[in-house]
Amino acid sequence: MKGQIHTAHRHDSALKHVTGQALYIDDIAEPPGTLHAALVLSPIASGRLKKLDLSAAASSPDVVAVFAASDIPGLNNIASPGKQEPLFAEDKVEHAGQPLAMVVAHSLDAARAAAERVKPDIEPTEAILDVQTALAKQAYVQAPSTILRGDPDAALKTAPHTLTAEFSVGGQEHFYLEGQIAFALPGEDGDLLVHSSTQHPTEVQHICAQVLGCEYNRVTTMVRRLGGGFGGKESNASWVAAAAALAAAKTGKPVKLRLPREIDIIATGKRHGFDYRYTVGFDDQGRVLALDAVLAADAGFSLDMTPGVVARALTHIDNAYWIPHVRAVGYSCRTNKQSNTAFRGFGGPQGVLVMEDAIDRIAHRLGRDANEVRALNFYGPAGDETPYGQKIEENHLPRCWAEVKQLGDWQRRRSEVDAFNKANPVLKRGLGLFPLKFGISFNLPHLNQAGALVHVYTDGSIRLNHGGTEMGQGLFIKVAQVVAEVFKVDIDRIRPSATSTAEVPNTSPTAASTGSDLNGWAAWDAANAIRQRMVAFAAEHFGVATDDIEFADGNVRIAKPGSNQVMSFGEMAKLCYMGRVPLSSTGYYKTPKIHWDGVAMRGHPFFYFSFGAAMAEVAVDTLTGESRVLRADLVQDCGASLNPAIDLGQIEGAFVQGQGWLTCEELWWDKQGRLRTIGPSTYKIPGSRDVPVVFNVKMLENAPSREATIFRSKAVGEPPLLLATAVWTALKDAIAAAGDHKQAVRLDAPATPERVLAAIETVRTAAQ
Repeated sequence: MKGQIHTAHRHDSALKHVTGQALYIDDIAEPPGTLHAALVLSPIASGRLKKLDLSAAASSPDVVAVFAASDIPGLNNIASPGKQEPLFAEDKVEHAGQPLAMVVAHSLDAARAAAERVKPDIEPTEAILDVQTALAKQAYVQAPSTILRGDPDAALKTAPHTLTAEFSVGGQEHFYLEGQIAFALPGEDGDLLVHSSTQHPTEVQHICAQVLGCEYNRVTTMVRRLGGGFGGKESNASWVAAAAALAAAKTGKPVKLRLPREIDIIATGKRHGFDYRYTVGFDDQGRVLALDAVLAADAGFSLDMTPGVVARALTHIDNAYWIPHVRAVGYSCRTNKQSNTAFRGFGGPQGVLVMEDAIDRIAHRLGRDANEVRALNFYGPAGDETPYGQKIEENHLPRCWAEVKQLGDWQRRRSEVDAFNKANPVLKRGLGLFPLKFGISFNLPHLNQAGALVHVYTDGSIRLNHGGTEMGQGLFIKVAQVVAEVFKVDIDRIRPSATSTAEVPNTSPTAASTGSDLNGWAAWDAANAIRQRMVAFAAEHFGVATDDIEFADGNVRIAKPGSNQVMSFGEMAKLCYMGRVPLSSTGYYKTPKIHWDGVAMRGHPFFYFSFGAAMAEVAVDTLTGESRVLRADLVQDCGASLNPAIDLGQIEGAFVQGQGWLTCEELWWDKQGRLRTIGPSTYKIPGSRDVPVVFNVKMLENAPSREATIFRSKAVGEPPLLLATAVWTALKDAIAAAGDHKQAVRLDAPATPERVLAAIETVRTAAQ
């Protein structure tokens, strides 16, 4: 059977992607009269909006309308319930790039030219532009959060050794290939169809309705595919869609709002940058006894996704390690920058760095091998409890750790790297190992649910719809494989359709690596309901037991005494229709076991854990600070992979994206709070030559999930990004070699050549 589960099968849009035939929102045919929109953005980071004169824009050639806060019929709020963030600034400006108004014209060029004619009168006020200033002013978007276990103060006082350190890591621009875009088409009686490049169609529906002051059933959100998301289209896409919807509702014409790359980067949020300070206590062997850590996140000017990001960072501060006494405090610092948002890993990548830095320093203090210290502190095989109270009931980390060391030939290469460094005064190489434990589920328990809709037609073809969005990650083909498995038909018989709030309502975002888990089960539930009806009808029709009806190889076999009858799946579907059997069904799934107390920061927030391990080798030029990743070896726990080809691509892509975050992707604001890295000329994502020259990826074999995940698979979208931490560790190893390993290394990320050079100078000075 073609396309069965646990087999490699190409992405359903692969050929269309490489030939340019895949349709994105900007490819949709524009009805006559379509209008185009452009945003007016604030030029300063903080101020009082005294006057917004839009007359010059309104009188510009081909301009149809100009909209500001006063033109919004509903709420000037693009945040979810309980939060507040304006679509257009009203009395105050809170970051450079904040939308103030929108121009709508007959052409895109005319709209953008008119938008540039708006000169807002803004009285500047003092801006908070960094985390340290926010901490000093106690400027937060929410109250600090704390995870606490045991008595870390007492444990630190009695620990044989303690050390204190601090470092920082920057944010990251999503840099999806398809920018933010929405196309709103008005219908009858105030109805609106909104094509949105979004990871969260339901939020787009809700925010559009909120801004327009109408009920949700007036707005339909539709998305066939996204040209990348990475979390950047989970909340940001909603306000872009709301702006387009406002213009369409007001003008009665189709309106398209697409942000050029520069505007997209200036106006939208990023991965949260973090500042860290911690004290760790340990014994003579390097066993961690206590950790007291502060994680300060740059939230930007509003709440957005910050609560979830900080919570996930705190729940991943332990990473793979048992820590008896822990205090981790998360500060959500309010700054006059873009409101930072979801990004692949959602705080997990920022959380795991603390213990990795601590263990490197512990090993240096004791003169021990850092990876022996890592292994000494691993969680046990099963039953250990995390600082937030969840037991680890399945631990594949020891296997991942052993296999990556074997795959990467650790012992031999460690000796080779040490010999190379002794012989080369200018070039230094480094090796890094990283273990991973990553929790899978949404922080908010109510988001862990999904719906699906399956139709079987009388020729045996099947239409599949679910609440997940396809953004290149292969979700549609995986869920189609699930449905094909239920009916035992070829994958070619399944036709996934565009995600639509009109077909599956109240969807959760496609995020948190839950796309296959949630939507796969929902689709299975829908398909299985239809199959059970077909089986029951066939058993009655042919006078046999239900156990005598077998689906296999695109056929249905009816086992009868003395002879078997076989008919195609299509023939059975038609027979069922003639017998008045409903061949359409909704499906639903909610993740079991999870619960979370966000105040106490305790509970069972994750359905299961994904494990992995990575080994990286880097080279550093000590004269220029330039670095290169020479080799990476990865082992990732995917359970029983639904589609190994898709999962392999996800692992490779995630690792390189994580590598970019930690090495070359630097966000830089000037002293006035204006983001200056606003395009590929100034913001450097990894290119093809940055991919490790030797890149070995292995999925952990014979490791099906013990939990009831869809066909015992495991999530793969986010966990492999964290494996790039091995690159950061390897860079510190290479830098330490420049000072004969006499000094522990502080390396802030991204590890740009400037930061690498500064770290080299520090270790060399200390060595002298």
